[in-house]
Amino acid sequence: MNSNKLKSPKVPRLLIDGLFAFAPNREILGGTSYLIVEKFGNILIDCPFYCDDHLDFLEQWGGAKWLFLTHRGGMSSSVKEWHNALGCKIVVQEQEAYLLPTLNITSFEQEMILTDTAKAIWTPGHSTGSSCLYWQQHGGILFTGRHLLPNHQGHPTPLRLEKTFHWLRQLKSVAKLSECFSAETLKYICPGANTGFLRGKGLIEDSYQYISALDLEKLSKTSLE
Repeated sequence: MNSNKLKSPKVPRLLIDGLFAFAPNREILGGTSYLIVEKFGNILIDCPFYCDDHLDFLEQWGGAKWLFLTHRGGMSSSVKEWHNALGCKIVVQEQEAYLLPTLNITSFEQEMILTDTAKAIWTPGHSTGSSCLYWQQHGGILFTGRHLLPNHQGHPTPLRLEKTFHWLRQLKSVAKLSECFSAETLKYICPGANTGFLRGKGLIEDSYQYISALDLEKLSKTSLE
């Protein structure tokens, strides 16, 4: 696939062993994409900027078996190009699979096991098919797309935005995550946007303590930002 010799301004950054973060992509409104590298098959999470540098980087690390899309905002116009270039399977929650009608999509309803260490979890609210990817390595890492984003203090929280599909459903999804995990199984969160608020850290540490402490009743009365 000809990528028109486009170059990336930044090399993907190693956050922790086996996990890289790409520079924010303007095509997905400044969203951050990630690459999980492991023996069960590499997972690309949301679409990074499509260019030769990123293709070369992915090939260097063994490509990607899966392209997991956290929500419609993580798709970009380059989904087909990534699919063709990498030969990867595209995974998206079933309610947003219709947005990619010309591609062979692997969709799921509630949860889906991708590898022995990674699974998709439907967390509707920000969008109808908003989902998170859980990777059990390093004490547990949750890739949240725009379901949970860092606030100005760098703490993970749901944000009620103009594009929020259903605020109360989103809060219910937050409660579901709090019930599914514990401090022993969820150490980090990798958000899909607002990564500048992390002040260079790349990951939100001690994530479970923050989401379990959220006052969802108070948040339910939050106005649009």
